[in-house]
Amino acid sequence: MKRFVALLLAALLILGCTAMAENIHMDKLTFEFVPSKDADVIITGTQNLPELVKAEMANQGYDIDEVDITVGTSYEATGEAMCAGAIDVGWLPGGTYAIYSQDKEVDVILTATRDGLSNDSTDPATWNGEANKTLPTDEQVTFYRSLIYAAPTEKGKALAAKANAGEAITWDELNDCIWAVGNTSSSAGYIYPTMWLMENYDGKKVSDLANVVTLGYADAFAQAAAEQVDIIVCYADGRRDYEAAWNLPTDQQDETGKAGMGREDSIWNELNVIGVTEGIYNDTVAVTTANPDIYNPEFIAALQTALINIINTPEGQEIFSVYSHTGYAIATDADYDGARAALSVVQ
Repeated sequence: MKRFVALLLAALLILGCTAMAENIHMDKLTFEFVPSKDADVIITGTQNLPELVKAEMANQGYDIDEVDITVGTSYEATGEAMCAGAIDVGWLPGGTYAIYSQDKEVDVILTATRDGLSNDSTDPATWNGEANKTLPTDEQVTFYRSLIYAAPTEKGKALAAKANAGEAITWDELNDCIWAVGNTSSSAGYIYPTMWLMENYDGKKVSDLANVVTLGYADAFAQAAAEQVDIIVCYADGRRDYEAAWNLPTDQQDETGKAGMGREDSIWNELNVIGVTEGIYNDTVAVTTANPDIYNPEFIAALQTALINIINTPEGQEIFSVYSHTGYAIATDADYDGARAALSVVQ
């Protein structure tokens, strides 16, 4: 009997210690978003995220004093900061992830899902005009497309007329235009538009164009509205993001903080699609491998669960709508082998 009691007390003591086990303490967790939207829009849109992350991570066994959110100055800057261990967690497009994961310095933990669009055609004409306005659907997809848009300049309108009539646009016509593209690691802003050119124009690339400027999406739309560039490239629902700002006076802002662009006609009528790329695998949530406190199975599993739980709440949906993310799915590095293949073609 004494032995039984002793064993029972030992078991209860173990259970009590387990129940009272403290969460793992972390001083700080750093998040960084790439500047695919205005930095101010991202910071404003994600301002409640730190408290939600701290609460969810506490439920998963981690007490975090501070969650710091920044926006990188470029896609490359975020990738390099993660490789150096200066940023713990980054929201990287597939192309950017393909570059910075080659030496295993960053690793994907989640893939974004997003609402599908009412149009997934590869025929440019079907994307143009108010009647063909792109709308979200309830279908969740793990890919998106980049579109090549003609601005409402004289040259842009000529290209749009040909695309809408089903006529082929020549290389010389494209080469005579001023193009606004993204950084070289941007999937929608550079890599897949380059692949579109290569496929349709005998291997020609963005780097072969005579007149190219590198701009973020907000500046590209603004320059298109100001008729300073003839062609811009952007993800397929880009016009939805800039629809209100397109028609606001230049001294006003839309509800997300985007500056007005002063146009009178609809963005669907004025910014015409002239090219549609292949599908692009969705954005990642990736972690640095330089920090053992971050890069371990226990922490990764906790963060995956926390972010999935957050985005499945109304507040989380609103926060991550800044990137058009509507859900997160657990991902593996092999999911982005296609992005690496695309990158190698472009390089």
